Amino acid sequence: MTILGQLADVLWNPWLMGLFLLTGLVYTLGSGCFQLCCLRLWLSQTLGSLLRPRRTNSGGLSSLQALATALASTMGTGSIAGVATALTLGGPGAVFWMWISAVLGMMTSCGEKLLSVAYQRPAPDGGLQGGPMFYLRWGVGSPLLAAWFACACLPATLAGGNLVQSSSIAASLQAAFGTDRLLSGLVTTALAAMVMVGGLNRIARVSSALVPAMALLYLGSGIAVLAARASDLPQALHLIFTCALSPQAALGGGAGWTVAAALRYGTARGVFTNEAGLGTSAMAHGAARVDHPAIQGMWGIFEVGLSTLVVCTVTALVILVSGVWQPLGPTGAPLTAAAFASVLGPIGAQVVALSLLLFAFSSILGWSYYGQQCLRYLVGSDRLLPLYRMVFLGCTLAGALWEPGIIWQLVDLCNALIALPNLIALLILAPRALSMLADWQRHFT
Repeated sequence: MTILGQLADVLWNPWLMGLFLLTGLVYTLGSGCFQLCCLRLWLSQTLGSLLRPRRTNSGGLSSLQALATALASTMGTGSIAGVATALTLGGPGAVFWMWISAVLGMMTSCGEKLLSVAYQRPAPDGGLQGGPMFYLRWGVGSPLLAAWFACACLPATLAGGNLVQSSSIAASLQAAFGTDRLLSGLVTTALAAMVMVGGLNRIARVSSALVPAMALLYLGSGIAVLAARASDLPQALHLIFTCALSPQAALGGGAGWTVAAALRYGTARGVFTNEAGLGTSAMAHGAARVDHPAIQGMWGIFEVGLSTLVVCTVTALVILVSGVWQPLGPTGAPLTAAAFASVLGPIGAQVVALSLLLFAFSSILGWSYYGQQCLRYLVGSDRLLPLYRMVFLGCTLAGALWEPGIIWQLVDLCNALIALPNLIALLILAPRALSMLADWQRHFT
């Protein structure tokens, strides 16, 4: 294992995993299991709102635009390549712990988005801005932790938000169509540059178009695979639950999996996929103009449910029922592509390649916005924005040529460093966030 992997393991096992789960548990119990007991309420405020006439927001994004921008970053390669990696490193039991972390993370995400709106500030371009930097500074009252988050988030945007995405795009296109990795990197970089120069509004418009299309394409194909292999679903689910508690007994211990490994990689991949607890997607929601902060919290719950409980679950089940998965076999995007192709034929691999391209490209756009927000907070202006964009686009090109395994270890390390101050803030501000949620709930009902 590399030094990066060792550092990531030191932070994740067991300290950070415990802090993620503790934060989710505090918000879940403090809200009376809101994500489960008030399912109809938050669904009516999210999916239900799409059927109602919308008001035009001035000086900020709509809730739907903020969600699309956030989903653009969360529904990246973690939904396709990351789940396959978790299955290889942690076994099928990792899927179970991914579910648990997602259920708890729904309320963590609710708290993040609520606080981002509660402490949002006017943006230099006339819109709104919010996120962990602002509730750390103005809520917790700690400029030091706010600066820590922003400083740690900048390399995270280059690693998990860029290098991983670009690497997965290049690898997938090479496997499906034989496309040269350098060519893939050049095209991805050029397209990202065209969108980035338009700022948040252009990123939001592109994300609003990409996210529904890529979700329908990927989920539709995945459901087709699961329908064709429906008879294998019970066995796949049994394997997930058995390996979550006793992986060596389930598979004879040949793969070397343990409960700790399943918990570690399931939680890490879940966090990377839905970003609940990282605080990054809260920056997109912090630009929304809504009547009450809790309304954006509902979209935070929906975001985690869609990105992890739906999209990642489809990926995991497709891999497990496909017949191509082996405990010590291939991993990453090629494994997911092979699973889809086992039922849909060559078009299955092409669907995965196209989905991965859309997922990863939209994620690059979302994370570029997060990096720009953090830099703006640290500098106090946009004077270094051109330099950041040059570095970011350079990493987009470099990612197409890097070794994915090393990048994933760097991602885990960066996620740990940005999560620590954010989780501390969420725990300190939990009474205020839960009080605002309860107040909104009382007036609504």
